[in-house]
Amino acid sequence: MAGVSVDVRRLGPCVLVMALMLPTTGCGGIYYAVNASGASSRLEEAKALGAEQLAPYEYYYAQAHLERAQFEASEASYSDAANFAETAEEYASKAIELAKSARKASGRD
Repeated sequence: MAGVSVDVRRLGPCVLVMALMLPTTGCGGIYYAVNASGASSRLEEAKALGAEQLAPYEYYYAQAHLERAQFEASEASYSDAANFAETAEEYASKAIELAKSARKASGRD
């Protein structure tokens, strides 16, 4: 490799930029999948507890966000999809807590 000169000091910033970009480009689908799976599980749990009737706002808000996450993922917008999935899981968890509280207050649990 005669004539090729590489200044090692200049490679440091390039390597750093590449390392910082990796989580936002290559792993987006995986990050979304994990979040969507968790949200889906929580939504199923909420439904089993009767959250559709006992915490309808939280339940349907979570459901709508999960559907939007799935749409965004189908468009390869994994960052947006992951954000919608996180919100879906958060509201599904709220629906679960509200449904449990309502069931306890009514003596059904």
